[in-house]
Amino acid sequence: MLLVFFLLFSLWLLWSYLQERKFRKKPYYALAEIGWRTVTPPPFSERIHSVALVGDLGNAGPVSQDPVMKSIQGWLEEAGEQSTIIFLGDNVYPVGIPPQEHRLHQASVQKLQYQLDLLKAYRSKVIYLGGNHDWNKGRKNGYDYLMRQQQLVQEHLQDPHAYLPKDGCLGPVSWEINEGLLLIIINTQWWVQRGFRPIGEKYGCSLKLPTDFYSRLDSLLTQNKHRFVVIAAHHPLYSNALHGGKFTVKQQVFPLTFVNKRALIPLPLMGTIFRYYRKYLGANEDMSYPPYRRLRKRLLKMLHQHQNLFYVAGHDHNLQYFQVQGNHYAVSGSGSKTNFVAKGGKASFSHENKGFMVLDQYRDGTIWLRVLEPSLTPGAPSVLAFQKCVYAPTTPPAPRG
Repeated sequence: MLLVFFLLFSLWLLWSYLQERKFRKKPYYALAEIGWRTVTPPPFSERIHSVALVGDLGNAGPVSQDPVMKSIQGWLEEAGEQSTIIFLGDNVYPVGIPPQEHRLHQASVQKLQYQLDLLKAYRSKVIYLGGNHDWNKGRKNGYDYLMRQQQLVQEHLQDPHAYLPKDGCLGPVSWEINEGLLLIIINTQWWVQRGFRPIGEKYGCSLKLPTDFYSRLDSLLTQNKHRFVVIAAHHPLYSNALHGGKFTVKQQVFPLTFVNKRALIPLPLMGTIFRYYRKYLGANEDMSYPPYRRLRKRLLKMLHQHQNLFYVAGHDHNLQYFQVQGNHYAVSGSGSKTNFVAKGGKASFSHENKGFMVLDQYRDGTIWLRVLEPSLTPGAPSVLAFQKCVYAPTTPPAPRG
């Protein structure tokens, strides 16, 4: 019986591996999105604002050597002054900005400097928010790591509002773009942080209690129901990737590769147990981790009561787009790393590839999503991997005088 079980299990793993290879690293499109190339947005001359959504850029090198940085540079030049760029957390790997005496301090500052150098000539709005790695992977002293990063960003960009929510507070913080478009930034890391978490006037935070966060966000959404709202965070609410409990066959058979990619020691039973642990109990950055699960449940319950929302996050190192109950949810977390993403489920689009997302607003009131990926040809413009109209006003905007 043990031999039969072993053979059946081995055959199942082989079949799963062969199925996985068919789509691994290939873009996935749901049936409703197959014809996305046949529907085109207005010309760029009609665009009134563009928002770049860049996640997990923390391992990127200088623009002269890094393909994603080159793609971002291309967008900066194309977008001009009527634009905004948002960095969705995990801006510096592996642990944010450690103290000066730390062996990783100089290398960490250099990684952030590559990004800030790229923004030297950019004259429009830059917003950074913190991810789990910026908070020293959620450790007790993570708040200090975050504050060092915030100070560097604010000083370099000469903007006290370049890092939001400020001082590690919960948010929500709203940022006005124009009459038809509003940005809201929230600090999801606060909810899963194991160490110190600031709250109250003593730390410059407007909220006195964590539960006030939900009523404040709900009020903001109600007040702005007449326009399209982009909610930027680090942790996704939908994901077909690692933090959503999705593993590759290799990760299941060789679970020690999570620690070291070269640790190819077959431990399929241990890998299966670990897989179900991550899916149903969760490490402290997984959707199944109890604090994360509670946050996700409450946020989704609230967001499903509103319309015209686009929630975007990083965290998982791939590109994903979901349309659920009339709202839009995206993962744009492959600025410098890529990880496996499963096809199907609720996803309309997914791709295990480096890149970032852009929202373009046009004079006719429509807002379009673009997914941009670096070209394999040096010097060539970014590749358009997916696009979709995510908002069309029911009443056309009045002509401008």
